[in-house]
Amino acid sequence: MIDSLLNKLEILVDSAKYDASCASSGSRGNRSKTLGHGSRSGICHSWSADGRCISLLKILLSNACIYDCAYCVNRAGNDIPRATLMPAEVVELTVNFYRRNYIEGLFLSTGVIKSPDHTMEQLIEAIRLLREDSRFGGYIHLKLVPGADARLVAEACRYADRVSVNIELPSEQSLGLLAPQKGRASILQPMAQAGRLIADSRRERRKNRKAPTFAPAGQSTQLIVGATPENDRQILALSESLYQRMDLKRVYYSAFIPVSSDSRLPAIPEPPLLREHRLYQADWLLRFYGFTSDEILSAEQPDLDPQLDPKAGWALRNLHLFPVEVNRADYEILLRVPGIGVRSARRILRARRVGPLDFDGLKRLGVVLKRARFFLTANGRYLGEGDLAPARLRSQLLALPAPKKSRSQQLELFEATSGDAEHFAATVTGEL
Repeated sequence: MIDSLLNKLEILVDSAKYDASCASSGSRGNRSKTLGHGSRSGICHSWSADGRCISLLKILLSNACIYDCAYCVNRAGNDIPRATLMPAEVVELTVNFYRRNYIEGLFLSTGVIKSPDHTMEQLIEAIRLLREDSRFGGYIHLKLVPGADARLVAEACRYADRVSVNIELPSEQSLGLLAPQKGRASILQPMAQAGRLIADSRRERRKNRKAPTFAPAGQSTQLIVGATPENDRQILALSESLYQRMDLKRVYYSAFIPVSSDSRLPAIPEPPLLREHRLYQADWLLRFYGFTSDEILSAEQPDLDPQLDPKAGWALRNLHLFPVEVNRADYEILLRVPGIGVRSARRILRARRVGPLDFDGLKRLGVVLKRARFFLTANGRYLGEGDLAPARLRSQLLALPAPKKSRSQQLELFEATSGDAEHFAATVTGEL
């Protein structure tokens, strides 16, 4: 039996670290003898709906679980230290961290205790106490438990700013293999219900600002990459469907990390971090650049190129559309030029109202010409070398230095306004 709240905290924040639905980064400081030790107590940084970077306490209510999912560190069959917080303890931790100015919100997930409904009731009680008794107005992201009653899902959406249900695996076949106690329907049902509640709430609040809100920051989900044989095309098609049908704000991709031994799991030398990174880049193309999953990948090429970003790969397969004349191309076409992102495309449209742009003008606008020059003309002038031959262009693109911070890593954007999303895309991916 674990009696110390600090010991519980250490166990439960460590168990929460594999959930990518909340972007993580340690907060360091000389606080080793205080309750709010930032680097070891699960403080993560994320983006709020108004574009602020906020600190969240990322924790599990419990790492005990009745399910035995092969990929999960908290699976029932794993011999690990277990801990469970009472709802009042979650409130105590959150409020104390908040008063010390260590956090601005809470990310609360859990293993499944006894049953989905019982677990969901405990989660709701924790955030209800925070909202109603402690008058906590900070950001709350709550995990919905697959299989929970619809009444409980609605109550959770009433208290939380954002909700999420992790799909985890891209197909029903993979769920049946690695998580046989979970069903696809039990995962999609609360996701679909939350989507309806959020959409209805937005419509009602456009008519009446006093109408109740349900998860105003929307919902997200997570997919594990590399634990099962699905290709990138299947994963992107699923993400596209979720964005369109469930109105998700974000799909997170998590490279499979072998945290437990099981014959059903693949033997891999290291997590597929580069593949995860390429999927995030392709996801940006779906959400901000007007691409479809069928344009990014095809039956003939079902996996993303590990050497080139997805937009450059698409451009090489569609060279009949290039070069693009920068002074005539519309916004949608400009977005498809490698090296031109959302911000640069908008700057080009504004600048050319004043007069025609040349390559010096594009440089001043911040366009990444080291890539864009192969696919653009400015006033009829082409700055690439030779003709548009796929093999030659590929070798030239591969010879370019990698953009800063573009190594295989998770893109840690929790939620942002469109302007912040553009800024993040430009700085982290180097303008796709």
